Amino acid sequence: MFKKVLIANRGEIAMRIIRSCRALGIPTVAIHSEADNDALHVRFADEAVCVGPADAAKSYLHVPAIISAAEVTGADAIHPGYGFLSENASFAELCTRCRLTFIGPSPEAMRIWGDKVSARAQALKFGLPLLPGTQVLKDAEHAVAEAKRIGFPVILKAAGGGGGRGMRIVRDAADVEAAFLTATTEAERGFSNPDVYLEQFIENPRHIEFQVLADRHGNVWTLGERECSLQRRHQKVMEEAPSPGFSSELRNSMAERIRAAMKATGYTTVGTVEFLMDEKGELYFMEMNTRIQVEHPVTEMVTGVDLVEQQLLAAAGEELTLPDTSNWRFRGHAIECRINAEDPKTFAPWPGLITEYHPPGGGGIRVESGVYGGWRVPSCYDSLIAKLVSYGATREEAMARMRVALDEFIIVGIRTNIPLHQALLADPDVIAGTMSTRTIERLVERGF
Repeated sequence: MFKKVLIANRGEIAMRIIRSCRALGIPTVAIHSEADNDALHVRFADEAVCVGPADAAKSYLHVPAIISAAEVTGADAIHPGYGFLSENASFAELCTRCRLTFIGPSPEAMRIWGDKVSARAQALKFGLPLLPGTQVLKDAEHAVAEAKRIGFPVILKAAGGGGGRGMRIVRDAADVEAAFLTATTEAERGFSNPDVYLEQFIENPRHIEFQVLADRHGNVWTLGERECSLQRRHQKVMEEAPSPGFSSELRNSMAERIRAAMKATGYTTVGTVEFLMDEKGELYFMEMNTRIQVEHPVTEMVTGVDLVEQQLLAAAGEELTLPDTSNWRFRGHAIECRINAEDPKTFAPWPGLITEYHPPGGGGIRVESGVYGGWRVPSCYDSLIAKLVSYGATREEAMARMRVALDEFIIVGIRTNIPLHQALLADPDVIAGTMSTRTIERLVERGF
C-alpha cells in the first residue's frame, strides 16, 4: 500500500479521498491555491502545500508545482479526483517517470477512451450501440457536408473534453459553419485541442451511465447504472441509482458488452461509460469518463462498495475481491443533489462568505462537503460546494428523505440552488421517473 497520497484537487472530492485514505491508514497531502488557504481539505489532510495563486492554471493545473509538492513531502502516489488533471494522459505519464503512482487508468487507456472519436471507434468494435456520427472534422466545409449526410438536427462535440464546452446543436445547414468555428474555438480554449466531430442529435434523451471498476489482475465489474438526465447546459444537477424503469435485461446485456470492452483494452481502476437513451428506450454510446465521477456516492449507497477505497487498492496493485456482478441486484435506491453556490433561477455563480452552515442528518442521509460556516466561497472555481445524498429501501422513500433533508439544509450568506432541487422533487415527470435532459429547461421556462 502507498506510504503517502497527494491529492491533486480541492473541495468535497478532496475531502472524500482523505476519508478513504484514512480508513486504509494512508497519510495524505493536500495541495491548495492561495485562495484555498483555509479550505476544509487543507485542514483535514496530514500535510498541506500551497502550489500557487488563485488562478487554477497557476495552481491546481500547474504540473511542476504539483510534482514538486509530492517530492518534497515524500508522497508516492497522486490521486487527481475529477476535473483538473484527472483525465490528462501526459500528466499520468509524467507521474510514472517521477516514480509516482497515478491513481487512475494507464495513459494508453486514457487516450483510447478519453478522446471521444477514439472512444466511438472502440464502442463500434465491441458492439456498443452508436448514433450516426463522424471522425474528426477537417474544416467547416467538411462539417456542412457531413451534417447533410447525417441529417438535421446534429450536434458538434469536442473530441478532447466535455461538460458542454465545444458543443453546439445545429438544426439547419446555414448555421453549420458558424457553429463549427465557435465549437473549435471553445474546444481549443477548454481542452487545448480544437478537434470536433458531428453526431446525430436526439431531442429529448435520457442520460444513463454505467459504473465500471477493474483491477490489474483482469477482473472487471459493472456496478449498475445511474440516471443523470436532470442537467442544465450539459452539467448534471441531480442523479440517482438505479435508473427508474430500467429493465434488468437491458442492464445485464449492456454490462456484459461493457465488461468485454474494458477487458480487451486493458482498462483498470474506476470509470464511467455514458449513454443517451431515446424515447423508444434504445441506448446509444456517448463517451467514457476515465476517472471517479461526482455522482459516485449513489452507486456506493446501493451497492455497498466504497469506490474510492477500491480505486486506491486497485492502483496499489491489489486484487479486488468484490462478488460477481454479472446479474446485479441493487439494495434500495439513492438520490444525489448537487448543492451549488449559485442563484437558483439565473444559475449565476454566487461566491461569498458563508455565515452559517448546518448540514442535515438522519437515517439514510449523507453529505459530502468541502465548506463550513465562516469560510468564503471563492469566485475562481466550480460552484459545487456540497453533495446531498439520500438513501431509501424504495425510490419513494429516498425522495421523501431528500425533501426533508433539503428543508433542513441551512446555508446562510450566499445563494444556493436548493430551491431548484425542491422544485424538481415536486415535478410530475421527476416523481414519475420520466425525466429527460430538457426537464430543467422546461421547469425554468414555467417558473418555480
